[in-house]
Amino acid sequence: MIRCIAIDDEPLALKQIASYIDKTPFLTLIYQFESAFQAISFIQENEVDLMFVDINMPDLNGMDFVKSLNNPPKVIFTTAYSEYALDGFKVDAIDYLLKPIGYIQFLKATEKAKNRLKPKEIDKTEIHSNDKFLFIKSEYKIVRINLVDIKYIEGMREYVRIHLSNDKPIMALMSMKKMEKFLPDTNFMRVHRSFLVNLDKITMVERNRIVFDEKTYIPISEQHKEKFQKFLDDNFLV
Repeated sequence: MIRCIAIDDEPLALKQIASYIDKTPFLTLIYQFESAFQAISFIQENEVDLMFVDINMPDLNGMDFVKSLNNPPKVIFTTAYSEYALDGFKVDAIDYLLKPIGYIQFLKATEKAKNRLKPKEIDKTEIHSNDKFLFIKSEYKIVRINLVDIKYIEGMREYVRIHLSNDKPIMALMSMKKMEKFLPDTNFMRVHRSFLVNLDKITMVERNRIVFDEKTYIPISEQHKEKFQKFLDDNFLV
């Protein structure tokens, strides 16, 4: 798990970064500050892997704050002003996020951080399952997921997003291959490199796509088309 702090004098911006950290499986927020001065002693006394630092802050701006630290943690700068980007990279910043910050933008930056940090600093998510439910285990929480509630699973590089029928998606740091191994093949099928679907949730298939609702279309790739077609044929009423 990557241990993070966030520093921003704007409460709403700080809250957004904190929420992004909370929903990212390999990050954990250990503290947040509205002033760079407040963070100095904390960094000296605690182990911090990654900082999200706003550049434009009164009294001590984010750039000067990072320059003042001996052996500082890795840093991702945030700001509303693009002209600071070059200075950010001069202090070996991992990335530079321009406000307003979207989650995909945030996620790409944190993936860079994950690749830069030592492997021992990141804990892989564990999974324990049976034919009715599974537990997703990480350093700070254990989540039970009933298999019947899973609509589909979306692969996103080294982690997956589990889409549920009646709840918000859950992200876990693991491969699609590992997730596929733990799910019963009588109910779940890989239909695309990036998608595993719950066969019991399928209500419509249209033009080589599984349609869950008007906004969700899961493509069926050529590699998996024959297997999926067999499932349809075996359950087709003539």
